[in-house]
Amino acid sequence: MGEAAGTGRKSIGARRNPDSADAILDAAEAVLAEAGYSGFSIEAVARRARAGKPTIYRWWPSKAALLLDVYQRQKRVDVPDTGNLEDDLVGFLKNLFAHWRLTASGNVFRSLIAEAQSDSHAAAALAGYATGRRAHTGQVIERAKARGEVAPEVDAGIVADLIASYAWRHLLTNRLDEDKATLRTAVRYVISGISAKR
Repeated sequence: MGEAAGTGRKSIGARRNPDSADAILDAAEAVLAEAGYSGFSIEAVARRARAGKPTIYRWWPSKAALLLDVYQRQKRVDVPDTGNLEDDLVGFLKNLFAHWRLTASGNVFRSLIAEAQSDSHAAAALAGYATGRRAHTGQVIERAKARGEVAPEVDAGIVADLIASYAWRHLLTNRLDEDKATLRTAVRYVISGISAKR
């Protein structure tokens, strides 16, 4: 329904067609690069991808959901696994801040957070993304628990929230040039509260 005639890509219903989804994400990246966040629209993406708006909205319920997928597709942030929690978290924050600072991703994510304050669709998309990231960062804490670095009763999700809060605050205040020593100090404050050797 609503697919462009002729050269339009075929929908396979609610399940994403990988080729069509890739074309839409490619188009979304191109529109974002050309028009920026404020000029980004589903209409422009649909035109460029030769896809119907109903298909895009079936797979991404909001502009924010599509932009978050674009953001995740472009995100290249290594999470070290050094065998030491402090080094893992410092390395992760250093890589994340560099990614936000050196690519357009920082501005996109900052804009999504801002939009989520007044748009329920953006808030829902951001909450879904944050839940996934919380679980991912929580795995770093769980690895440290298994090594005996972290007390067994520590809630890995809450620690992940503390790390995310620190990162998001720096993003929102455009303080992404913290040196490694400052990042290490912040990580040590967190670790001192969860250490198995308290």
